[in-house]
Amino acid sequence: MTGDTRTRYALVGTGARAEMFTRALVTEHADRAQLVALADPNTTRMAAHNDRLVEWGAAPVPTWRITAADDTFRRMLDTEQVDTVIVCTVDRYHADYVVAALQAGRDAITEKPMTTDVTGCRRILDAVAQTGRRVTVTFNYRYNPVHEKVRELLASGVIGEIGSVHFEWLLDVRHGADYFRRWHRDKANSGGLMVHKATHHFDLVNWWIDGTPVEVYARGRLFFYGPEGQRHGYARQYARATAAPDAAGDPFALDLASHPRLRALYLDAEHEDGYHRDQNVFGPGVTIEDDMSVLVTYASGATMTYHLTAYSPWEGYRLMVNGSKGRLELEVVENDYVSPTTAATVKGEAGSAALHGDTAPPEDGSVRLTVHPFWEKPRQIQVPHERTGHGGADARMTAAIFGPSTGPDPLGRSATERDGAASLLVGLAANESFRTGAPVKVADLLAPYTLTDLVPGHSTR
Repeated sequence: MTGDTRTRYALVGTGARAEMFTRALVTEHADRAQLVALADPNTTRMAAHNDRLVEWGAAPVPTWRITAADDTFRRMLDTEQVDTVIVCTVDRYHADYVVAALQAGRDAITEKPMTTDVTGCRRILDAVAQTGRRVTVTFNYRYNPVHEKVRELLASGVIGEIGSVHFEWLLDVRHGADYFRRWHRDKANSGGLMVHKATHHFDLVNWWIDGTPVEVYARGRLFFYGPEGQRHGYARQYARATAAPDAAGDPFALDLASHPRLRALYLDAEHEDGYHRDQNVFGPGVTIEDDMSVLVTYASGATMTYHLTAYSPWEGYRLMVNGSKGRLELEVVENDYVSPTTAATVKGEAGSAALHGDTAPPEDGSVRLTVHPFWEKPRQIQVPHERTGHGGADARMTAAIFGPSTGPDPLGRSATERDGAASLLVGLAANESFRTGAPVKVADLLAPYTLTDLVPGHSTR
């Protein structure tokens, strides 16, 4: 519309996670941003998103059935006069749409991970260098107030020069199991949890310690889920939970029909693409790991030991940072157990037990942040603890992306393609180390780019 100066956004990939962006665009930030198109191979799923827009008081937007980043995609960009593309597709297609958007003269915002392989990473870095367009990677965990405080404390030098980091992340048997029901279970789609999930965590450490990863050594295996996990005694024999008698009462079975949004997005849409959102977590076809250990060396000489468990009885994480003046410790309990009544709800796609709901799960949570200086009593640092929207990070991140500029950010929370590559390459190196049993140098994966190209502010080739 003539005279409308709002930035025009098209969203590609209309799964559950896309609603974080669509809601922000048509509600809190509608004065500055305009959602002008939805694109997806599945028309039923796009219609479900348009229904949601109407519920929020907005008008439906044009839908484009797009199966690849091809001429139809570019025609959409021109027809709808798109300024920025938001990419929420299956991870393996992120690079295709990001690169196509950049080459068409648009900026791109992409869900993490930025892509799932080294080739895609190089393609994005090349496209940024060639076009001068912008890529924003949505590392929402940077906007969690707890994580901001960790960044602030470490940058202040309160524990001195950083020598080592230990980071343990636990996914409970509700959230962790969900990765084994859906498309993420195939490493070709997601890169595995080292890429899809841990890219969040590797980015946090890179950001917290201002570090550039140089070498990765890792071990990982599928221990709990998949066909081999049947030995633990939890498996029932069904392919997918819907209409399966054996799934009744199974805490690992997802009842799509009882979740209105999941039903609209997946069960009602599967006649178009055959995608089953409720697969048996102990069934065949699982090619990702569920128990992973990683050792990372940074350019500064600091090291990180990291462990991700996807079958824990409780959910949360522990961080310990050792420095020349003391130690910082963080423990976050997101759920202290998984209650039987919520075992088969979904948490991972929306950051809360009730999909896209604002109600916290019934289990208890807590946060404890402590600084231990040498020769002094430990100090408890008070931080807010929210339990929805990734600790309040989702709303804070979308405000930073779509809202008015508030000036320079001393915490440097906004993430570019360099940050996306730096975190992604740790996960890719870990996957390669799983395969070979040997340490992997990040520079060997990144060539012809160098580690210097990952440093924020440095121009890529």
